[in-house]
Amino acid sequence: MTQIILIIIGIVVIVLLLSRRTREQVVGICASAIETASQKQARKQKILSLFQDKRELSNTEIRAALGVSPRTAVRYLDELEREGKVEQVGKVGHYVTYRLL
Repeated sequence: MTQIILIIIGIVVIVLLLSRRTREQVVGICASAIETASQKQARKQKILSLFQDKRELSNTEIRAALGVSPRTAVRYLDELEREGKVEQVGKVGHYVTYRLL
């Protein structure tokens, strides 16, 4: 009988420890997502501030200023375009620039 009680107590302790760990992981994931979102907002704000020096900017200039990949720069610029803050000048390739609205 004592062994059964000890086994049950052990199972309860393990379940409690695992559920605590899971909660900590969820909190960590949420904190990471919030940090990523704030970093994204900061980078988009930096892009907008770059337009104070120049009327039009290329993807290459934005990449260099932020230190991000070409695709990440395009993604930020697409979001700013959807938000109505910048417009794309040109269609494709090296001739594409962006202008502040």
